[in-house]
This record gives sequence, structure tokens and C-alpha cells, in this order.
Amino acid sequence: MKVTVGSFLAGLGFGAATSLTNALSSPYGELGAPLTGTLWAKVARVLSLLMDAGWSWAALAVGMGWLAGTRTRGSLVGALALIGATVAYYVTDAFVSGAGTDMVEWLVVGLPFGLVLGAVGAGIRRPGLTGLIAALTVPVGAAVQMVVLPPRSTLTMPSATVLVEVIVWTAAALGAGWGVYRFWAEKRAARVG
Repeated sequence: MKVTVGSFLAGLGFGAATSLTNALSSPYGELGAPLTGTLWAKVARVLSLLMDAGWSWAALAVGMGWLAGTRTRGSLVGALALIGATVAYYVTDAFVSGAGTDMVEWLVVGLPFGLVLGAVGAGIRRPGLTGLIAALTVPVGAAVQMVVLPPRSTLTMPSATVLVEVIVWTAAALGAGWGVYRFWAEKRAARVG
């Protein structure tokens, strides 16, 4: 029960924070305009590019599934996290920037993806190839997104885009390295034991 409520609350926080960082990073919005040219605008831009990426939303569902432990609970909490994030994102967007909403469409997409990604997160705990593939899901997804749909470069803050690319590639490499290391360590332990 605690993990279920916690995953929904984590989703609410993630969605609201993503919308706020988007609003703060825009020099054209009411919240972002006063920050234009400051360090805070650059920080908001980096956070916006990191949080408003598909791989980071997937990581939310996978992480909640990993915390849940079992595949069934993982599926449930992954879906709840994405539902909470979607609702909070669009509600916050409506308040901070007066944006319209396509929340229903994203809820329809988020539910099945949340179920699958939450189950993947729970699968990280499994030994062997299943655990390895589950552990590689987010790092590989982040790498694929960086190749296929890299962060939007901007004329005003190209250094933010470069920093985001370095952060994502480094995190993807570290995440994949951890998954592979754990896989080989388990194999070694099984041979010795």
C-alpha cells in the first residue's frame, strides 16, 4: 500500500516539477521571462531537457516498479506513477502557462506503457538474462533517444544542450555498466557457489 501511494505521489511530484521547469526555462513565459540571462534560466533549461524526455518518464515507471519488487505490483505502481505524472504535468501547465491540454490522450498512452515499464522495473531484481535486459531498458532507451531525438538545441543556450547530452550519455553508460557488472557478478557467484 505504501509503495502504491508513494508511486502515485512521486508521479505527481515528477509531473509538476517537469511542467514548472519547462515554464521557468522559457524566456517567453511569465515565469521564465524574469530569469532570462541568469544562471537560474540555464539550470531550468538543463532540468527541462532532462525531465521532459521520454526516457526520464520511462525511468520513473521503471524505478517505481523496481521499488515494488514483484511484477504485478511493479505494473500497478508503474502505471500509477505515469498517471500521476501526466495529471500533475497538465494541471500545472494549465496554471503556470495557460496551456491547453491533451491529457486524456497521454493518459491512454501512459497506462499501458506504465504497466509494462513497471513490470520491467520489477524484473531488474531477477537474476540472469531477464534481470540484465530489464536493467538495460532505461540506459538503452536513453541512448536511443539521444541518437534519434536528441535534446533541442537552442540559439540562446547551446551550452545547456551540450551539458544535457554529457549527463545523459554518462548516466546511460553508468547504468548499462552497472547492469552488466551485476549480471557477470551473479554468474561468477553461481559458478563459485
